[in-house]
Amino acid sequence: MRLVIRVARTTLSVSTITSEGKVDFMPYVVKSGVSMAANMREAFKTEAALQKSYNKAVVMVESPVLMVPADLYEDDDTTMLYAHSFPEFGSDAVLSNVLPDLSAVALFSVNKDLRMVITDHLPSARFICAVAPVWRYLHRRSFTGARSKLYGYFHDRRLDIFSFNQNRFKFCNSFDTSNAHDSLYYLLYVWKQLMLKPEHDEMHLVGDIPERDWMLDELKRYLQRAYCINPIGDFNRSPIAQIKGMPYDLMTYFIKGR
Repeated sequence: MRLVIRVARTTLSVSTITSEGKVDFMPYVVKSGVSMAANMREAFKTEAALQKSYNKAVVMVESPVLMVPADLYEDDDTTMLYAHSFPEFGSDAVLSNVLPDLSAVALFSVNKDLRMVITDHLPSARFICAVAPVWRYLHRRSFTGARSKLYGYFHDRRLDIFSFNQNRFKFCNSFDTSNAHDSLYYLLYVWKQLMLKPEHDEMHLVGDIPERDWMLDELKRYLQRAYCINPIGDFNRSPIAQIKGMPYDLMTYFIKGR
């Protein structure tokens, strides 16, 4: 039995996977006005899935990410770099996620109280950046065809935009938005910044896309090749991709690995 906890700003879920590969996805109803650490503490008391023992426990954390080139990364500088880039998270624990296939290290933060609650119950739990499985999978996918590709991943009222050049990020940034018009602006601005060709290159959107049809229609006014990735088709109709409400990064983790 394996356990995966996914923690975001306002959402929390618990997933289990058996040795036969069956996945159970259990969203937890988060109480507003209460810290995520307090919600997590209550979940350990009330959720049956969290009362069992597991061979492996992974915690996927959705928080702001600072991407550092692997050849410039020094472990001793982790907290200083992150606090300088995101001063509002200066009191959080800063963790790192090495991405060897992308020659980068992703730095992300976890509330110290939340981390303590989890490690008290799951001492060997491993923390990873929630978007890491998506970066890895879409990086491999980007080698299909000769066109450059720009990706937009919508999740947790956030839009991650990224592109790859061989085994490195060409661009990687995140924008707080749940608004389709703002998202369209960010996508087209990055497209222009990277000098991608509207008659040749591709844009791919995935996740909880706001006003999906409108967004796609608007993009096609400016680009010839704009697409929405359908996880069910992309993952060959995997039963995991058909679980209602499961975030795309969690699907990707279970189907393609971290």
